[in-house]
Amino acid sequence: MTRPIVPSAGAAPAVADSLQAVHAPATPVSIEELASLSHEFRTPLNGVLGLARLLESTPLTGEQRSYVDALRESGEHLLGLVNQLLDFARLGASTVEIQTGDVSLENLLRGVCELTAPRATEKGLEIGWWIAPGLGRIRGDEGRLRQILLNYVANAIKFTGKGGVLVSAVAAGPGRIRLSVGDTGPGVAEAERERIFEPFVQTDPRVDGVSLGGAGLGLAIVRSLATAMEGRAGVDPAPGGGAEFWLELPAARAGGNPGRTLSRRRIAVVSPNPVVAEAAIRQVASRGGEGIVATCLADLTDDAEFVLVDHALRPAGPPDDRPAIILLSPEDRGLIDDYRARGFAGYLIKPLRPASLAERVVAAAQGRGRTGRLDDRIAPAAAPGLQVLLVEDHAINALLATAMLKREGCLVDPAAGGPDALAAVAVGAYDLILMDMRMPGMTGPETAQEMRSQGVKTPIVALTANTFEDDRQICLAAGMDDFLVKPLTADALRRILSRVARGWNEPAGRRR
Repeated sequence: MTRPIVPSAGAAPAVADSLQAVHAPATPVSIEELASLSHEFRTPLNGVLGLARLLESTPLTGEQRSYVDALRESGEHLLGLVNQLLDFARLGASTVEIQTGDVSLENLLRGVCELTAPRATEKGLEIGWWIAPGLGRIRGDEGRLRQILLNYVANAIKFTGKGGVLVSAVAAGPGRIRLSVGDTGPGVAEAERERIFEPFVQTDPRVDGVSLGGAGLGLAIVRSLATAMEGRAGVDPAPGGGAEFWLELPAARAGGNPGRTLSRRRIAVVSPNPVVAEAAIRQVASRGGEGIVATCLADLTDDAEFVLVDHALRPAGPPDDRPAIILLSPEDRGLIDDYRARGFAGYLIKPLRPASLAERVVAAAQGRGRTGRLDDRIAPAAAPGLQVLLVEDHAINALLATAMLKREGCLVDPAAGGPDALAAVAVGAYDLILMDMRMPGMTGPETAQEMRSQGVKTPIVALTANTFEDDRQICLAAGMDDFLVKPLTADALRRILSRVARGWNEPAGRRR
């Protein structure tokens, strides 16, 4: 048994001074030191997680796959703890700065749900989202709102064993908005609903007898951010069970209301999952239509013009003569042609997007179901032939990024630092530059600024192990165009590559 050392009355001065030094208040950590800590912690973790993902895609025995799964899950858990600890320390080390601008609610909710959908799918859960009719753009801090929603959704996925997670946005009175994340998990006891927003406080972190761990900091960070935005954060029971975590804050409308392209159309949604059904009928309503829910094909009534059928039901074909659209997950892309051959008028990818839903229904009504645009989430390769300059000084991270880029059809030139990158753009033409933010000698922002001063117009996207919003602002101020957080994920990279392949915001063609 270890006992604390207590200095006696006759302790030597040197010993007493040493003990006082040990118990002296710690020197406050600066913002720069936190950024450095973030980089040093996350860089090796990114390597571990990235290599685990690459290993998962190789031929493995069942035993080997279980080991890799455990390795990846443990690494992701550790990475989440590091993120929360650093973010919590950072919030305590400085005043929270709020960057106000126009925020598209549709882009915000869609991005959060599609980013977290792979993790939900791994657990056998569905995730969906909807926005109340009449809401379009608001004034707010998009980075902070995304941070809060990602925290809520990650918690919901973590504590939900079956069913899913539903993200929503509604008006909460004049000049106010309420963002909510509801789940079908065990819920939060009334006595715990206020305490769990305090630092290092958790409810019982077990689901189905399995300990989920955690530091109890995520919700404390949410409350700090909500207060900084003059808002409130809390949790209520979700309709039908589970928990509904919410954020309510002042947010002026900034226009951009979606159209009523489904006005006077009645659409049936057939799914055994309540989250899929609720998200679909709410999205139909946001476009002016009326949704009708059935949990199975046998319960389907004839009072709707169109039918959306969840692939989870494994339908042999359309239930009747009405135009029917199949609902698929991204990994079910190989079934699209098969379902079309069975008579389905089109497909939609989950989590559903209201604009795509409306487009597919209108196309089916006009007999154009087979000519709809391919959903970017199931494209076989995001950017075949795209020339990419990868500026990364860490060998393992460079290996991971190169492998992911080549899987998307890209041609990759490596650069180990800023000077190498400047030399490369002086003699070559690139469609995209991926730039590590923290490099020895010449940082990513410094390199980007020098490139812009030399007239380089190629899109530059920062790669960083830091997760703080002002890091994004530093990148944008240096002339970069976007921001990707390590560990790099296939979905996030694909979104960037798809955007470049479409021409970014400039005319198509390579730019120096």
